[in-house]
Amino acid sequence: MRPPRSTPRSADGPAAPPRARKAAPLPEATISEEGGVRYLHLDTPWIQGAMRIRQPHKLELEYIQRMMAWLLLRDPEHLADTRTLHLGLGAAALTRFCHSVLRLPTTVVELNPQVIRVCHAWFHLPDDDERLTVIEGDADRHVRDDAHIASADALCVDLYDHEAASPALDDEAFYRACWRVLDDSGVMTVNLFGRDASFERSASRIAAAFGPEHVAVFKPTSDGNTIVLAWKGFTLPPREVLAERAETLQTRWSLPARKWVKLLSAWAPPAAAEAAAAPGSAATPAARSTTRSATRPATRPARKKAAQP
Repeated sequence: MRPPRSTPRSADGPAAPPRARKAAPLPEATISEEGGVRYLHLDTPWIQGAMRIRQPHKLELEYIQRMMAWLLLRDPEHLADTRTLHLGLGAAALTRFCHSVLRLPTTVVELNPQVIRVCHAWFHLPDDDERLTVIEGDADRHVRDDAHIASADALCVDLYDHEAASPALDDEAFYRACWRVLDDSGVMTVNLFGRDASFERSASRIAAAFGPEHVAVFKPTSDGNTIVLAWKGFTLPPREVLAERAETLQTRWSLPARKWVKLLSAWAPPAAAEAAAAPGSAATPAARSTTRSATRPATRPARKKAAQP
């Protein structure tokens, strides 16, 4: 991907002198703009989020759209009662969509206070109200707090460091805490980006926490992000039910949900996927799809914690 045409600049004014930045415990939030899209960065050119300036409620990045695929697994009759929890604010795209478009109760946990300020100033993040609560705090502590057991129905996890090297929280204990924070019939989406081994390790930890039969994966986006779905207290609906829900989502909110159904497949442990893909094996379509997802080489940086604009 090409470097940004405009150099990232401080969203709060002139860039801080190098000495001040080095002393800061968290990276500086900066922005850039290109082609009518505003991008969030954390002291590097890596994109931490994006917003189309004239359509702020549109989900601009493909992987962010897929983070909303929990809608496929949520009974439409219960959608209005869905409590959403976002770990990592990014450029507030998911927050704007859930709060302002879907009009759902939304809680966000973001560690970096600069990101919160920048999103208020530059990315149309609404003020807290009866449906929105933005918490400056640690996502790991939040999900491990007993006060938050069964407090969410939809959980979106997008936690990468500013260098996009690996998930900031990615151990089995963290994913077990995520399982615990979900109520029955709850769904989690996780953005994973990195080397094949990194993806398999993360997906295996999610499967250990939720159960292998409660995990599904998308094929990677063109930029290399793979979204994982995990759910609690129910079995995956039949393909025809998912397709019916996808039609509603695409018609009502212009989400590319028909494509989601085609790209989603059951997760399989690496050893099982490799055996299924071996020459002469009778691999199921789901197993073959999972193998491609897990082994696709990242030939270029991926968006969000990933690609340069």
